[in-house]
Amino acid sequence: MEFWKYQGTGNDFVVVEAPAGRPDWMDASAVIAICDRHFGVGADGILLIERGVAADWFMRVLNADGSEAEMCGNGIRCVARHLAERMGVAGEVLPIDTPAGVKPCRVHRDADGTVSAVTVSLGPPILEPGRIPIAAAHPLDLSVTVADRAFVGHAVSMGNPHFVIFEGMAADQAALWGARLTAAPLFPRQANIEFTATVGPSHFQVVVFERGVGLTLACGTGAGAVGVAAVLTGRAPAGQQIRIDIP
Repeated sequence: MEFWKYQGTGNDFVVVEAPAGRPDWMDASAVIAICDRHFGVGADGILLIERGVAADWFMRVLNADGSEAEMCGNGIRCVARHLAERMGVAGEVLPIDTPAGVKPCRVHRDADGTVSAVTVSLGPPILEPGRIPIAAAHPLDLSVTVADRAFVGHAVSMGNPHFVIFEGMAADQAALWGARLTAAPLFPRQANIEFTATVGPSHFQVVVFERGVGLTLACGTGAGAVGVAAVLTGRAPAGQQIRIDIP
């Protein structure tokens, strides 16, 4: 297997060019073995670059536990850089198809042509309960009890489901409670859990428990979900920059 290792803000991936689609041998057990940090390559997931339908290229996200995700904000930035630098795809804006729709990625280059950064438009948030999806009538101020502890959070989809809790939490506790929360009946397809501390005006510190992965150093769609929840709950004004610190 030929692969490249990328990271986006510490969110790390094995990137594989797969123009013919997902290889038959890359089943869940193979994904788990490759992502194993002791006996494999080690990664939060595998990103397959396939030929697209709605756009020239399609990103498939395979989580470290072998499951498949709809979207990954940091992952798609890595794919865009790979397309631009390794595969010679031209253009300042590269549209990349995903199960969550086409996401345009803007490639920023240094004077020598090296890609210095990639920004992605995640698109509008999804707040309809059935599309997030959640087993509730509304997305905000939802109470969930796991292991006799109640949490109040806000459900947002950025193409993948998130549950934003405005309560700061240390990593070890976030790992414990995140694993319990993501498996709650409220989330029929599980959810990424964002434990969020308010640092100051429009400034938040976030620890993310990512479904199918566990604790991660970053989550691009999670940062977007925190921004949406902060505005919707009056913790930050709309139309202004929001600072989100991640591990």
